[in-house]
Amino acid sequence: MPALVVMGVSGCGKSSLGEAVARELGWTLIEGDDFHPPANKTKMATGQPLVDADRIGWLDRLGREVQAHPDGAVLTCSALKRSYRERLRAAAPGLRFAFLDLDIATAQARVSGRNAHFFSPTLVSSQFEALEPPSGEPGVLTLDATLPLHTLVAAAATHALHGPTATKEAT
Repeated sequence: MPALVVMGVSGCGKSSLGEAVARELGWTLIEGDDFHPPANKTKMATGQPLVDADRIGWLDRLGREVQAHPDGAVLTCSALKRSYRERLRAAAPGLRFAFLDLDIATAQARVSGRNAHFFSPTLVSSQFEALEPPSGEPGVLTLDATLPLHTLVAAAATHALHGPTATKEAT
């Protein structure tokens, strides 16, 4: 089951990259934010960070969504903690990840500039506090989230199709 998770903190560009890679590969895009239950969206909109218990059902749902697309899927999901990534890997063995690495100031500026998104800009720092970078984990490609989109798409699509032996970290 070919699948790629585009991951990182809010504002790193998950949705833009995920959509572009899905289009490039002809795979289904699964926008993780669309699957948050209303209670999670309300918490985030009011500036309350999610805790592990808030994310478990959401992660399980995302895992089922990936399983439902055996011809290829690109999932956008923060996947901030190793335990979250392991939960997704359990649902979809061989799952690959593209980690969009970004500094807090750039993330804050990007999130503050968004319109019509439920994620409160006040939560950016909590994402960095929760982040467990996936360095050394299987199937992970780390990308500098400030690179041009076409550069990120090329690297992520190659990684999705051929794995870590075909790609190097783009920084």
